[in-house]
Amino acid sequence: MPKSLDFSKPIYALAPLAGFTDLPFRSVVKKFGVDLTVSEMISSNALIHHSKKTYKMLEKAPIENPYSIQIAGSDLGVIRRAVEIINERDDVTCIDLNCGCPAPKVVNNLQGSSLLTDLPQMAKVIETIKKYSNKEYTSVKFRLGFNEKNHVEIAKLCEDAGADYIAVHGRTRAGRYKAPVDYDALAEIKRNIHIPMFANGDIDTPEKAKWVREYTGAEGVMIGRAAVGKPWIFRQIKEGMVAPTPALIKEVVLEHFDQMIKYYDKYGAIIFRKNLHSYSKAGYAGASAFRNVVNCIEDPKEMREVVEAFFSQDFLE
Repeated sequence: MPKSLDFSKPIYALAPLAGFTDLPFRSVVKKFGVDLTVSEMISSNALIHHSKKTYKMLEKAPIENPYSIQIAGSDLGVIRRAVEIINERDDVTCIDLNCGCPAPKVVNNLQGSSLLTDLPQMAKVIETIKKYSNKEYTSVKFRLGFNEKNHVEIAKLCEDAGADYIAVHGRTRAGRYKAPVDYDALAEIKRNIHIPMFANGDIDTPEKAKWVREYTGAEGVMIGRAAVGKPWIFRQIKEGMVAPTPALIKEVVLEHFDQMIKYYDKYGAIIFRKNLHSYSKAGYAGASAFRNVVNCIEDPKEMREVVEAFFSQDFLE
């Protein structure tokens, strides 16, 4: 049975990141003690049309528990059918609605953050998920607004429509990933609702995680980009783990690589290049040259040898 979330103590979650938080990455992060993992954003439309690739994105690692599946969409009939497909899986704790993705191809279809421009429809989508889902939780991840901030209104709407908890990225859609995160707005939301909240946005160190949680009053924090290349950040937050050793990084990188090949077959080596770019920034000699080399390798066996050799060295002093 999927595990419940215990909001009586701080919860640390891995934010959904398109192109990064796939099953291999989530399984690596889970070993560092993250409390909740979330799938990459899944198109409800692709799901109901039985896209093989989309169905595969529903899969989770056995150790991922609790686990949330994030869907995007605004057509109520499509949303209902997507929920019914997810209902067939008994290893899912939560269905999460994406109201935060700023990508134009998502926004142009009244999905992701563009739902923030049609709050009555957003409420209906949440109500539809809540009504038809057989999962323990329904949640919503959203931004502070589309062009302007109307975060309290959005948060109250989520609560009234039946969301069990929310995750809020402290920028508007217009702010993309560059504008300063408004932690005051996150604190304001928390003062005005009665359901739990995850704070999200630029949380990149254990100290920042603690500060954001205390400053905003959030029950948990959700970390995305800072965990890419540093999946151990969750152990650093929860257990005070010191900086990782070169030996640990090598072990993590090779395990992540092996999981990629197992999941994607040989194409996993090509997809893994972007992860290697992040891992190699930990302070190694020749990192730039290494990135140029792996960008040209397609064969998994060759790539594993190059990766193992590179991550066998010590950090630069």
